[in-house]
Amino acid sequence: MKIDTSLMFDPVKIAEIAPELEKAGFDGAYAFEGQSDPFIGISVAAMKSQRMDLMTSIAVAFARNPMSLAYLANDLQQLSQGRFILGLGSQVKAHIERRYSMPWSKPAARMREMVQAIRAIWHSWDSGERLNFKGEFYQHSLMSPTFSPAASELPRPKIFVAGVGPRMTEVAAEVADGYFIHPFHSTTSIDAISMPALQRGLDKADKSMADLELSAQVITATGLSDEALQAAIFSARSQIAFYASTPAYLPVLEAHGWEGLQPEMTALSKAGKWAEMAAKINDEVLTTFAVVGKPDEVAAQLVQRCHGLFDRISPVVYAPDTELLIALLSSIKSTLAKA
Repeated sequence: MKIDTSLMFDPVKIAEIAPELEKAGFDGAYAFEGQSDPFIGISVAAMKSQRMDLMTSIAVAFARNPMSLAYLANDLQQLSQGRFILGLGSQVKAHIERRYSMPWSKPAARMREMVQAIRAIWHSWDSGERLNFKGEFYQHSLMSPTFSPAASELPRPKIFVAGVGPRMTEVAAEVADGYFIHPFHSTTSIDAISMPALQRGLDKADKSMADLELSAQVITATGLSDEALQAAIFSARSQIAFYASTPAYLPVLEAHGWEGLQPEMTALSKAGKWAEMAAKINDEVLTTFAVVGKPDEVAAQLVQRCHGLFDRISPVVYAPDTELLIALLSSIKSTLAKA
């Protein structure tokens, strides 16, 4: 099981931190589309590391188009010398339409076509064949030599797709190389929602589970001091409350019979009562969706939840610093060695 970590820092700091994380022994590092463009952070990390896999987890697919993503992924694969993973997620309708001013419709079908179009563009570059992709959402039929990168000696980047609901999860298994399991999950929701949907997608593509890499992000409330731990627990409660307020994530709550939590969280979010939302997340809900404790304690919980089920894990630490991340990595590796 590979252990990945976050590059949730500004690009200047990533230049300092990426070599330190790699030296500590992390297998991969990801940049998230939050307060900055994830491709910038990955480009910095690519120039400052030699071994780690580097991935967007995630880049918002529908804020872009297949051609722009094909170019970005191609450049980052070259820059990293073959270590880049293009991780895509759909975001939700309100953000796509109102934040990005982009179209939203049939997100699972659109994501399937997005991945297929990117691969068609890469195939055109590598083979010299005419580009002629015609889909419901994307059409690409123009590619002159002036704009076509040289055929790459490196393999094309893997494409991972993130999902929560069954339709997007099924699409990920059908067309992608890997599946990013959203931080808002539990062992119950994985068994009830994710695994059956993944199998349906694999069956459609005549693939097996061995053909799909599973990468799980896990909400991790930890700290090196009691004060830091309490702050991390509050952040985890806040994040769970935010996810619980989002209609797209309702199936996860339904798996536990907690669907009544959503209207309450939605009403509080619309009123801007963020602290009250966090306070509504009791310990049972917290520990269902998060691992909680000092680094050695959460390491044991992570290994118990994830070992043998996922190919790689990414503990989601909300106030990351290198000392904490390295301590957590050491604890996980020590626990894995005893498993």
